[in-house]
Amino acid sequence: MPYLYGFDIGFLIFFVPAFLLAMYAQIKVQSTFSKYLQIPNKMGYTGAEVARYILDSNGLYDVRIERIPGLLTDHYDPIKRVLRLSDPVYSKASVASVSVAAHETGHAVQHHTGYMPLKVRDALVPVANFSANLTWLLVILGLMFGMGSLVNIGIILFSAVVLFQIVTLPVEFNASHRALVMLSEKGIIAEDEKQKAKAVLSAAALTYVAAAAMAIAQLLRLLLIRGDRD
Repeated sequence: MPYLYGFDIGFLIFFVPAFLLAMYAQIKVQSTFSKYLQIPNKMGYTGAEVARYILDSNGLYDVRIERIPGLLTDHYDPIKRVLRLSDPVYSKASVASVSVAAHETGHAVQHHTGYMPLKVRDALVPVANFSANLTWLLVILGLMFGMGSLVNIGIILFSAVVLFQIVTLPVEFNASHRALVMLSEKGIIAEDEKQKAKAVLSAAALTYVAAAAMAIAQLLRLLLIRGDRD
C-alpha cells in the first residue's frame, strides 16, 4: 500500500472524504428533522394519519401501520406489508412527521406498483448482507497468508454491497418524489410548506448518497490494496 509521510494514501484519498460526507449527512438529517419536527403542519395531520390516508388512496387497505420506538427508525416492511413509524413521526402533527410518513408510504406504493429498482434492491438484500459479513474476513486472511485469490473473492463480494447502495439511490429518490407529489396533490401540506417538506426529504436522501460514497470508497481502497500486492 503506498504511503505519504507515513499515512495510508488509499485511506486519505478514498475513505476520509467519504467518512466526512457521512458524518455531515448524519448531522444534517438529524438537525433538519429536529427543526421541522417543531413546526406544526397547517392541516394538523399526524404522520400516522397521513400514512393511512395515502395508503387508502392507493388501495393499500391491507397495509398496517405500527408505532415503533426510536428516532428516524421509520421503514416499510414489504414482506409483512407493515409500515412502521417512529414515535415522533407517528404521533406528531409536524412538517417533518408528515414528510417522513409520506416518504415511507412511497415505498409501499412502489412495492404495490412493482417499481423495478425496488425489486432489484430487495433481491440484493440477502446477497449484500452475506457479502458484507464475509468480505473483510476473506481480505484479511488473503493478506495474512499471501493468497491473492481470497482478496479477489472478497472484492467481488463487496461489489455486491456497492451495487446494493447504488440501486438504493433511485429507490429513495423516487419515494421522496412520490411523497412530495402526494402531499401536495392531496392537500396535506400548504403551498408554503412544500420547501420545508423538501428540505426534510433532501436531508434524508443525503444519508443514502453518503452510504453509497462510503461503499465505493471502501471498494476503491480494496482495489488499491490488491493492486499493491501484485
